[in-house]
Amino acid sequence: MHRLISPSLAELPELRQPLTAGESMVLQMFCRTLDPEWEIYIQPHLNGLRPDFVLLHPRVGIAVFEVKDWNLDALDYFVRNGVKRPELWARKEGKEFSRQSDNPFPKIEYYREAIYSLYCPRLVKDKGFGAITAGVIFPFANTNRLRSLFSPFLKYGEQEAAAKYTPLSGAEEIADGMIAQVFPESTRKSSMLMRPELADDLRGWLMEPDFSATQRRPLEMNANQQQLASSKTDSGFRRIKGPAGSGKSLVLAARAARLADEGKTVLVATFNITLWHYLRDLVVRDLKSSSSYRNIVFVNFHSWCRDICEKVGWSEPYDKLWKSGDPVSVMETALPELVGKAAGEPSAPSYDAILVDEGQDYRPLWWSTLRTFLKPGGEMLMAADATQDIYETAGAWTDDVMTGAGFRGAWAKLDVSYRLPPSAVPMIRNFAGRFLPETKIDLPLPQQASLDLVPCRLRWVQCAAEQSVAACVDELLRMMHFTGDGSFANADITFLASDTVSGSEVVNRLEARGIKSVSTFSQDTQERRRQKVSFYMGDARIKATTLHSFKGWESPLLVIQAGASTDAGSRSLIYTGLTRLKNTTAGSRLTIVSSSPDFLEFGMTWPNFHDVSAESILVTKGS
Repeated sequence: MHRLISPSLAELPELRQPLTAGESMVLQMFCRTLDPEWEIYIQPHLNGLRPDFVLLHPRVGIAVFEVKDWNLDALDYFVRNGVKRPELWARKEGKEFSRQSDNPFPKIEYYREAIYSLYCPRLVKDKGFGAITAGVIFPFANTNRLRSLFSPFLKYGEQEAAAKYTPLSGAEEIADGMIAQVFPESTRKSSMLMRPELADDLRGWLMEPDFSATQRRPLEMNANQQQLASSKTDSGFRRIKGPAGSGKSLVLAARAARLADEGKTVLVATFNITLWHYLRDLVVRDLKSSSSYRNIVFVNFHSWCRDICEKVGWSEPYDKLWKSGDPVSVMETALPELVGKAAGEPSAPSYDAILVDEGQDYRPLWWSTLRTFLKPGGEMLMAADATQDIYETAGAWTDDVMTGAGFRGAWAKLDVSYRLPPSAVPMIRNFAGRFLPETKIDLPLPQQASLDLVPCRLRWVQCAAEQSVAACVDELLRMMHFTGDGSFANADITFLASDTVSGSEVVNRLEARGIKSVSTFSQDTQERRRQKVSFYMGDARIKATTLHSFKGWESPLLVIQAGASTDAGSRSLIYTGLTRLKNTTAGSRLTIVSSSPDFLEFGMTWPNFHDVSAESILVTKGS
């Protein structure tokens, strides 16, 4: 029987946090001695907790292990009575210091409690703890020394009869493959406390997210994309347009990586603060040398403007701008004009290449400002999709303006969407045809040779505005239920809110259920900016942000909140959200929670349509 190991053994050398020598020894022992039905999760994404190993058997139980490669002779370890419980301390050269933060025993008890109360909530009350083993393994320490040192932790809060659920193992057990001592419950064939559906509850928290697995693979590009990524125009200026998922960001990232590998300085500029994380992750996948990474600067435009002012010593003029003018006019005009003048300062940086993603969000003046920092003979690239013109700036890019910006000849075009699931493309094209102006439409085409063999689940939920938050929470929980089959991790789920207020309410309701998320909904402007800077798909929690902030990103599991507004900007924003769906070999899921009556007829064309507001009316009439 084939054993489920996540990540797979073949992928372990590519882990961002490589296994320690001790962890490798423990993994080999688990693979060698455990029944094949025991699933092994390595450094799992357990809602951000990240234990070393979690073992899962659908009919026997669960085990969580911490592995410590400690040399007990390196320090003089001892236990001291704390205010509430024993604490681990050490001394060296006469100095004593706490090691309680590194003590694995409080960690495993916390993991055990979290699995019982949050991630397997259907375990039998109280008795359900018997389905969970929480152990500690020291592969390079003598077992008797370990038991003598850690005996206060083994006895604390535990009955002697329950000792088998908190096993402590040392070098002897690991070297001899003594699985019955390392994990006593592994010898069971079944347990009345464990059922396959309980394993499904936990599995979604344990599976490696799609993003983490993808990040270990090199960029995959077709011949057209490869040509654009590998070449430079005679003028040095190139503009690429194409619909969502056609590979514009892919080409930009690959071009940045190849220039950096040549030793050239590259500025990768965005408008959205969150987008540069996504681009950085793409670039890393195509770099031939990790040291080339230092040749690239990732920025959003307005942060870069501030950085330039700081570098040339213009902090005072920068501050003065914000005090003297309307913030919008400062961002759109005054600040770019000020920064453009700074290019002549001796301390101003310059770049061999400047690459701009989501160029339709940029104003021509911003492009001109960036251009003043380009080295002679350098190159500039703009990737754009006017269909995603959520800030309504694309109209400023007339043919004359394009010529003045350095562009010559036709756009380089990418037509086919390689990211979107083939079955979702007709629905997305239908939305654009109904709700977007024809002059802005640049619609994705499905791959001609694509076989739509993987499932794409499309669901539309219609509700009243006051039901929207509750409906979004219900749909996120529903999405989590489907991750239990092992195809996806809960960390693959992304929630896109129509605004920060309702988004914050959804996140708070999830938090009340013990479900953590990484979000960008703070009502404090500075804190929200900090959240955006730290937002990235590699986080082990559910992702939650606004439709604006997720522009340019992608996810295989999406829940999108479409608010009541249906103005031009909102329609473009919803189109952008629809196109964030990513096709994977395991499939994809997209749920729209809409409060707009204007979208009702369109929503009813979806394969799975659910009208919450109609249900409420029926209940009211029946009561």
